[in-house]
Amino acid sequence: MWANILEWTIKSALLLFVLLTGFAYLTFYERKTLARIQVRIGPNRAGPGGWFQPLADGLKLIFKEELIPANSYKFIFILAPILTVIPALIIMAVVPWGPEVNLFGQEISLGIVDLNVGVLYLLAVASISVYGIVLAGWSSNNKYAMMGGMRASAQMISYELALGLAIIGPILIAGSMNLREIIDAQADMGWFVLYQPLGAIIFWIASLAEVNRAPFDMPEAEQELTAGYHTEYSGMKFALFFMAEYIKMIAVSAIAATLFFGGYRGPFIDAIPWLGPIYLFLKVILLLFGMIWVRATIPRIRYDRLMAFGWKLLLPAALLNVFVTAVVIVLVEA
Repeated sequence: MWANILEWTIKSALLLFVLLTGFAYLTFYERKTLARIQVRIGPNRAGPGGWFQPLADGLKLIFKEELIPANSYKFIFILAPILTVIPALIIMAVVPWGPEVNLFGQEISLGIVDLNVGVLYLLAVASISVYGIVLAGWSSNNKYAMMGGMRASAQMISYELALGLAIIGPILIAGSMNLREIIDAQADMGWFVLYQPLGAIIFWIASLAEVNRAPFDMPEAEQELTAGYHTEYSGMKFALFFMAEYIKMIAVSAIAATLFFGGYRGPFIDAIPWLGPIYLFLKVILLLFGMIWVRATIPRIRYDRLMAFGWKLLLPAALLNVFVTAVVIVLVEA
């Protein structure tokens, strides 16, 4: 029992370290990539090649003055950033990093927990973070922040429907909601993106909306709402919202890689199981590049069109994908 507790503690600490470091250097990766796309230089002053820029940004936010509006609902105002960042940190608990490896004579699974309903866990945890954003807008007692919080709740609820339906395709093909079994099924059949191209596209678009990334960053549309739901936040409280967005980018990229791109599997993985985390890392980096590329090239769309796109196009397409997938599976098995 104590050995299991120690194993889970070490794995959890390692995952938190990777996510927090990944958040810091994802901002650097994004700024450098955007600079290259827009023919700029990007961060290059802090450290060699600008590599200490995330550290400088973190120190700046730590020492920045913390402000709490006099007429805000103070307890909820403080609680909201925590409610936003915690789901982003724990959602990766069920994503496998690699196969079982032999370490110190023991077979250890590269992942924190192997749930037989891992997909349900992902959907449940992903839906919690909207509470933090809505409560942040409401507790600020600010009309701009309140409007940003309302936009966030409407947008996330709308696009979560399409997101959940897009996940059903891989579940039907693999016949399991266990993420490791979904990865193993792709080892035999090939990546599910080949069978579910529409599902993968819908999942990717809905993920952009879920993490408030451009062109779906309407809850914080600065030209309309100053800064949206986090208008009244500063210092580390603002940093927590910032952290949640970037960690969720890493998480949804890892989930997309797991569901549609074979997860940790790749060449020589059976002979060298330690390659698993490297393959997953490379796939996540490529998917993150796609998110950054979209931000650099596609303008923000009007809010009513954003909602219409979710309800009138994305949701019917997701339902059609589930229907066609189910019919094909029944016909093949018959």
